[in-house]
Amino acid sequence: MENGRAQFSTKLGVVAVTVGSAVGLGNIWRFPFEAGIHGGGAFLLLNLFFVFVIGVPVICAEFIIGRHTGSNVRTAFRKVAPGKAWGVVGFIGLLASILIISFYSVVAGWTMEYIYQSFTGFSGVHSVEGLHDRFDAFAASNWRPAMWTVLFLLCNYVILVRGVEKGIEKMSNILMPLLFLILIIFAVHSLTLPAASEGLEFLFNPDFSKITPRVVLGAMGQAFFSLSLGLGCLITYSSYFTRKTGLMKTAFLTAGLDTLVAVLAGVIIFPAVFSFGQEPAAGPKLVFEVLPSVFANLPGSMFWSAAFFVLLFLASLTSTISMSEIQIAYFMEERNMRRSGATNLSVLIAMVLGVGCALSFGCLGNLKIGGMTLFNLFDYVSSNILLPVGGFLLSLFVGWSLKRSIIVKELLNGSDSRWQRRLVGGIVFCLRFIAPVCILAVFVYGLL
Repeated sequence: MENGRAQFSTKLGVVAVTVGSAVGLGNIWRFPFEAGIHGGGAFLLLNLFFVFVIGVPVICAEFIIGRHTGSNVRTAFRKVAPGKAWGVVGFIGLLASILIISFYSVVAGWTMEYIYQSFTGFSGVHSVEGLHDRFDAFAASNWRPAMWTVLFLLCNYVILVRGVEKGIEKMSNILMPLLFLILIIFAVHSLTLPAASEGLEFLFNPDFSKITPRVVLGAMGQAFFSLSLGLGCLITYSSYFTRKTGLMKTAFLTAGLDTLVAVLAGVIIFPAVFSFGQEPAAGPKLVFEVLPSVFANLPGSMFWSAAFFVLLFLASLTSTISMSEIQIAYFMEERNMRRSGATNLSVLIAMVLGVGCALSFGCLGNLKIGGMTLFNLFDYVSSNILLPVGGFLLSLFVGWSLKRSIIVKELLNGSDSRWQRRLVGGIVFCLRFIAPVCILAVFVYGLL
């Protein structure tokens, strides 16, 4: 603890919490269906490119602000840009975290329902059509989705109320290795399936004829959203870093491990989909309707299905923990609340709005704002507006407005290495010219 502020205590903790904040449903749920829709291998290559030319520089930007100020996302911008309009970036991150947790917790609650359903064998319903009808009936049932949403948020509370080191860091040190272990077991098993080679060819053999502007923009968007950029999670977490933490190294590790999770998810899913004659371009329903049908054809189907949805649950939990910490740090530092009270308030807000989102598929389905249910509205506003705008402004601020001496000091961390100085120059170049253009393209595309 430095100047009375909590800090992560180990290098493993730093990596575990930052990777955990990035790894979530975007890797295991969104990446496979985006890759399926956009043609597989070519999409993967483009995604890898954008992870490192957009993702790593923006991660570094968040790290710089977080560690330099040692503050929550709102206070941080007041410190580095006092009296200037850049403070809106912190407000965007705070608002986005509230909206995202609200609908994200509903989807995470679905994973808990599907863990339960896995142990019941989905009551003998194994066709994609039957599972589709079953999912629709569950989502519209009101009390069950709401119950799982509340239970998921209570899981968050148990971890968050224990604090940064004893709660978040300790949880991440356990859950992230467990998540990777489950991923590897699944991936090895998928390689033994009859049509594994077809699935791997789809994922790793790029067909460049399939690259269109839509595929490029999809790959940009996946890289941006998978790493949770523009939200402020990494500003908050890096405010707990010690001076010994190498920011560039941690940024590359975070981006690399986050991408590895997405690739492993593809290795798990596409061999299974091809082996049992399903459609790789099934879209968002791939996980909740197609995969349970696939698992039903595997020996030990109950185990594989339950393990997969436990994997989704763990990924969801590490993400929502980081988003909740954005609000908790704000309430503690800006509103002078104790951690217990700040955690109570954060979780209570998420429960009220989350239950509203859960009921959007049932009794609140007719409550629409701008033609969208509460769930869809929160998803649209946060994903299509707040995150891209926040990431765009963050890139411009660090690339053009923040003192170069601060950037150099934080990224070099006392090193005088020539190649590291060149790397800093490359990161600044990306933040000035490449990231803003790419993020703006994603923003415009998302509004179309």
